[in-house]
Amino acid sequence: MDVFSDPANLQLYIDGFLMILKLTAASSLLALVLGLLLAACRVSPVPVLRSFGAGWVHLFRNTPLTLVILFCYFGLYSAVGVEFSEDIHVNNYWLGVTGLSAYTAAFVCEAIRSGINTVPLGQAEAARALGLTFSQNLRLIILPQAMRSVVAPLGSILIALTKNATIAGVIGVAEASNAMKSLIEARGDQTIAIFMVFALTFVALLVPVGYGFTVLANRLMVRR
Repeated sequence: MDVFSDPANLQLYIDGFLMILKLTAASSLLALVLGLLLAACRVSPVPVLRSFGAGWVHLFRNTPLTLVILFCYFGLYSAVGVEFSEDIHVNNYWLGVTGLSAYTAAFVCEAIRSGINTVPLGQAEAARALGLTFSQNLRLIILPQAMRSVVAPLGSILIALTKNATIAGVIGVAEASNAMKSLIEARGDQTIAIFMVFALTFVALLVPVGYGFTVLANRLMVRR
């Protein structure tokens, strides 16, 4: 355990988990916005939008996240030339966020769509009878109720996203798993201790998140 008594190793460990939190924060926000738009497409009366939403969900839910992240680097950046910053570290961070957001949005979309399906059909029909458009109906009537019923699933998706953020390490983002790998390479005699510290840190971060979303879901539960 004395590996963490070295200030340089301790800083590497802290920086790795700070990067995980930064990846999770940016990706969760973008995935929520994109997931909402995709869910609107999935329930839209326009066939092209429904097909687009379904295609996105099927593509990303059935593609390994590692491939998505590698495509962002080798496809978007190297082949197409998409560049977020001249700083390679910042650029790789945003490429990682892009891949994580696009992948997670497919799961957010399906969670929200399942919430929309819990809203009684009569409410949407009543809103249409009052003259509300599809977007007004979705924004004012359906989504406020649907979001209350998907708090727990969204919490599970956030926990999965936090763990998935380690995959951004495959394109050089200096996150926690890369920090653990560097420490193990430098101190092979401390492998078990290093692994346990990183694993328990993830547990310490994510268990309160799980309990928090459970409490929030119970408070916001729609009782019918």
